[in-house]
Amino acid sequence: MFDGLRTIVYPADDLVAAKEWWTRVLGVPPYFDEPFYVGYSVHGYELALDPNGRAENGDGPVTYWGVSDVEAAVAKLVGEGAAEHSAVTDFGGGIRTALVRSPDGNLVGVIENPHFPGTPA
Repeated sequence: MFDGLRTIVYPADDLVAAKEWWTRVLGVPPYFDEPFYVGYSVHGYELALDPNGRAENGDGPVTYWGVSDVEAAVAKLVGEGAAEHSAVTDFGGGIRTALVRSPDGNLVGVIENPHFPGTPA
Protein backbone atom coordinates (compact mmCIF):
# COMPACT_ATOMS: atom_id res chain seq x y z
CA MET A 1 0.00 0.00 0.00
CA PHE A 2 2.78 2.48 0.83
CA ASP A 3 4.99 3.68 -2.04
CA GLY A 4 7.67 4.89 0.36
CA LEU A 5 8.32 7.85 2.60
CA ARG A 6 7.57 11.16 0.91
CA THR A 7 7.15 14.12 3.23
CA ILE A 8 7.91 15.28 6.72
CA VAL A 9 6.01 18.33 7.97
CA TYR A 10 7.49 20.38 10.79
CA PRO A 11 5.30 22.74 12.79
CA ALA A 12 6.65 26.30 12.39
CA ASP A 13 5.36 28.87 14.85
CA ASP A 14 7.41 31.57 13.09
CA LEU A 15 7.22 30.58 9.42
CA VAL A 16 9.50 33.38 8.21
CA ALA A 17 12.28 32.50 10.66
CA ALA A 18 11.89 28.77 10.02
CA LYS A 19 12.02 29.30 6.25
CA GLU A 20 15.18 31.42 6.56
CA TRP A 21 16.86 28.79 8.73
CA TRP A 22 15.93 25.80 6.54
CA THR A 23 16.96 27.67 3.38
CA ARG A 24 20.40 28.24 4.90
CA VAL A 25 20.67 24.64 6.13
CA LEU A 26 19.52 23.06 2.86
CA GLY A 27 21.24 25.58 0.60
CA VAL A 28 18.20 25.86 -1.68
CA PRO A 29 15.07 27.99 -1.67
CA PRO A 30 11.67 26.36 -1.22
CA TYR A 31 9.94 25.11 -4.37
CA PHE A 32 6.57 26.01 -2.80
CA ASP A 33 6.32 29.15 -0.70
CA GLU A 34 2.94 30.30 0.59
CA PRO A 35 1.81 31.79 3.93
CA PHE A 36 0.05 28.50 4.76
CA TYR A 37 2.84 26.07 3.75
CA VAL A 38 6.48 26.06 2.65
CA GLY A 39 7.93 23.02 0.86
CA TYR A 40 11.49 22.07 -0.06
CA SER A 41 12.48 19.28 -2.43
CA VAL A 42 15.34 17.34 -0.87
CA HIS A 43 16.67 14.44 -2.98
CA GLY A 44 13.21 13.13 -3.87
CA TYR A 45 11.63 13.87 -0.53
CA GLU A 46 9.74 16.88 0.76
CA LEU A 47 10.63 18.80 3.88
CA ALA A 48 7.71 21.07 4.73
CA LEU A 49 6.93 23.83 7.21
CA ASP A 50 3.38 24.34 8.48
CA PRO A 51 2.46 27.43 10.51
CA ASN A 52 -0.67 25.60 11.75
CA GLY A 53 1.15 22.35 12.53
CA ARG A 54 0.93 22.48 16.30
CA ALA A 55 -2.80 23.13 16.28
CA GLU A 56 -3.40 20.34 13.77
CA ASN A 57 -0.87 17.72 14.82
CA GLY A 58 0.50 18.48 18.27
CA ASP A 59 4.08 19.27 19.18
CA GLY A 60 6.07 17.18 16.74
CA PRO A 61 6.54 16.63 13.04
CA VAL A 62 4.34 14.28 11.02
CA THR A 63 5.68 11.88 8.41
CA TYR A 64 3.62 11.19 5.30
CA TRP A 65 3.77 7.93 3.36
CA GLY A 66 3.26 8.13 -0.39
CA VAL A 67 0.17 6.34 -1.70
CA SER A 68 -1.51 6.14 -5.09
CA ASP A 69 -5.03 6.53 -3.65
CA VAL A 70 -5.41 8.44 -0.39
CA GLU A 71 -9.03 7.37 0.22
CA ALA A 72 -8.19 3.69 -0.24
CA ALA A 73 -5.19 4.05 2.08
CA VAL A 74 -7.31 5.68 4.80
CA ALA A 75 -9.95 2.98 4.43
CA LYS A 76 -7.30 0.25 4.76
CA LEU A 77 -5.69 1.88 7.79
CA VAL A 78 -9.04 2.44 9.52
CA GLY A 79 -9.99 -1.15 8.67
CA GLU A 80 -6.82 -2.26 10.46
CA GLY A 81 -7.73 -0.38 13.63
CA ALA A 82 -6.56 3.21 13.05
CA ALA A 83 -8.89 6.14 13.74
CA GLU A 84 -9.37 8.97 11.26
CA HIS A 85 -7.70 12.11 12.63
CA SER A 86 -7.91 14.48 9.68
CA ALA A 87 -10.11 13.82 6.64
CA VAL A 88 -8.74 13.88 3.11
CA THR A 89 -7.66 17.41 2.21
CA ASP A 90 -7.18 18.46 -1.41
CA PHE A 91 -4.45 21.09 -1.76
CA GLY A 92 -4.78 21.34 -5.54
CA GLY A 93 -2.37 20.19 -8.19
CA GLY A 94 -3.15 16.56 -7.40
CA ILE A 95 -1.80 16.80 -3.84
CA ARG A 96 -4.11 15.20 -1.28
CA THR A 97 -3.37 14.20 2.30
CA ALA A 98 -5.04 12.61 5.30
CA LEU A 99 -4.03 11.68 8.84
CA VAL A 100 -5.00 8.69 10.94
CA ARG A 101 -4.09 7.83 14.51
CA SER A 102 -2.65 4.34 14.84
CA PRO A 103 -3.86 2.07 17.66
CA ASP A 104 -0.72 3.00 19.63
CA GLY A 105 -1.59 6.71 19.38
CA ASN A 106 0.83 7.88 16.69
CA LEU A 107 -0.20 10.09 13.79
CA VAL A 108 0.33 8.47 10.39
CA GLY A 109 0.07 10.64 7.29
CA VAL A 110 -0.69 9.50 3.76
CA ILE A 111 -0.12 11.67 0.69
CA GLU A 112 -0.90 11.54 -3.00
CA ASN A 113 1.62 13.81 -4.65
CA PRO A 114 2.19 13.53 -8.41
CA HIS A 115 5.16 15.88 -8.10
CA PHE A 116 7.09 13.13 -6.27
CA PRO A 117 6.28 10.00 -8.31
CA GLY A 118 7.90 6.63 -7.80
CA THR A 119 10.23 5.54 -5.07
CA PRO A 120 13.08 7.95 -4.35
CA ALA A 121 16.60 6.59 -4.80
